[in-house]
Amino acid sequence: MIGYIHSKESFGTVDGPGIRYVLFMQGCPMRCLYCHNPDTWKTGQGTPITADEILREFNKNKSFYTKGGITVSGGEPLMQIDFLTELFKKAKEKNIHTCIDTSGVTFNKDDDRYLSKLDELLEFTDLIMLDIKHIDSDKHKELTGKDNKNILEFAEYVDKKNIYLWIRHVVVPSYTDSPEKLYNLGKYIGQLKNLNALDVLPYHTMGVNKYKELGIPYKLEGVKPLTKTDAEIAKGHILEGIKSVR
Repeated sequence: MIGYIHSKESFGTVDGPGIRYVLFMQGCPMRCLYCHNPDTWKTGQGTPITADEILREFNKNKSFYTKGGITVSGGEPLMQIDFLTELFKKAKEKNIHTCIDTSGVTFNKDDDRYLSKLDELLEFTDLIMLDIKHIDSDKHKELTGKDNKNILEFAEYVDKKNIYLWIRHVVVPSYTDSPEKLYNLGKYIGQLKNLNALDVLPYHTMGVNKYKELGIPYKLEGVKPLTKTDAEIAKGHILEGIKSVR
């Protein structure tokens, strides 16, 4: 089976526990205003690769990954669910820790065929890193082009499967920095029994040049990067929400 990737990183340190081999999959249905890789959006593009090729490359630096593993990120990796299942199944045969960094947007609780495929993939998945862009569904749609219904349902579904969840949230000035909404996000994720970690990431503008190169208007023009101090303040609001339900 062939997967299509945008890029890869041999020594990722922010994509799950330990040092990770990270694959950035091609294709994404969302259009996040702050996305720094708009060249991952289109499907039918990218570099073809097989699971065996990935595992061969992983083995070249195996000694560095003893406390890490393989992470598939995006784009949106769950758009290539069949390929991920083959890769993770082979990885688990070699006792490699597996992680999916996803928005959860492809989840569909009413599609039995999809759920069957997802269940198979989750059998070989150790960790889900879930990017919740906004707890308010209307604001989520404004920010990404999609509401958050499927995403929150995905979080609950994975939680019931007893898989560790690592929540990520990007704080964008004037978009996702409301103390009330951050607190509500905390209240929501605090109810997930397998919440394992929380990453609160400051908005940055490192991807702006890509938009210019691709001829895509950058809709957050003029929004200043968030400071690490403000990101910590935002995280505090989320933690308060978590504590309120635990």
